Amino acid sequence: MFDHAIGNKKMLNMLVLEVLKDYSDESHALTQQDILRKLKEDYGMECDRRSVKNNVEYLLDFGFDIDMGKDGYRLMSRDFDNVELQLLINSVVFSKSLSKTQAKALIGKLSRLGNCYFSPRVLHVSNFTDLQHTDNKQVMINLDIIDEAIEQKKKIRFIYNTYNTEFKMMKKRPEPFIFNPYQIVISNGRYYLVGNYDKYNTISHYRIDKMTDMEMLPEQAKDLASVDGMENGLNLPKHMAEHIYMFSGNTISVLLETKQSTMDELIDWFGRDFQVVKVDKDTGTMQVRIRCNENAMEYWALQYGLKVTILEPLALREKVKKDIAAMMNKYQEKES
Repeated sequence: MFDHAIGNKKMLNMLVLEVLKDYSDESHALTQQDILRKLKEDYGMECDRRSVKNNVEYLLDFGFDIDMGKDGYRLMSRDFDNVELQLLINSVVFSKSLSKTQAKALIGKLSRLGNCYFSPRVLHVSNFTDLQHTDNKQVMINLDIIDEAIEQKKKIRFIYNTYNTEFKMMKKRPEPFIFNPYQIVISNGRYYLVGNYDKYNTISHYRIDKMTDMEMLPEQAKDLASVDGMENGLNLPKHMAEHIYMFSGNTISVLLETKQSTMDELIDWFGRDFQVVKVDKDTGTMQVRIRCNENAMEYWALQYGLKVTILEPLALREKVKKDIAAMMNKYQEKES
């Protein structure tokens, strides 16, 4: 924004533009007198009506979308319309990777991109302060360092943290992770770093909001093509569909039986990259083949246990059966 009492006539056209941005839109016009008053109130600038008209015409020549109607002047388009700003604000409200302080500050900055008639609709989120937000205020710094490291193909070092029973973050282990960063992704409202932990030669994922003491190292990162399974690069849509809970580990082919009415859930979780191999119209069931991370599929099968049955591979089917039996034992133990 511009300082008050600038008093520089050469800046008048830009000040007129600022007034139009702040106080006009498709539904609100400003007369020349309105603009003169706002120029004096906001910027300490005085001029005549002819100067206002001339400078609006200059702005039109520069390509700004300004309507000069009988009821006044109005800026018809801007960098972000209200719907776009609200969409960005909503993403901040429900982001779990920002602290409450950072979320409120960012919402304030986004709100100021609108005019005086824009009011972010966050009041209907009555428990905004109770939504899940990280305690880690280093997230934005982490993202900046990671982005630069990926750009320069450098390794990073960080401490990975976990929560204790007092809800405080603490080091998961004393020594830092040395990591080869390849891609930042968002899953379930959280930022994850996809890359390679130097100790192994597989792709793994770590939550960025759990990282502290982040720094970029001078050493070159390991070439992605040299990581197991990444010879042809990282196919991000495919990778995300196979890692629905961002678990690390092997991707396997799974045959499962479920109800046809489960198609919506399947598409929500796995996209469209799965195959319906058999449909039984009499029973309303179907068999589906999906490629998914083994640990994630085990977890997902338990979550949808009333609707889904793992048929293949047998090892995963047996693992899920053991999980169900162990869960049953826990509940029986509580009753005895």
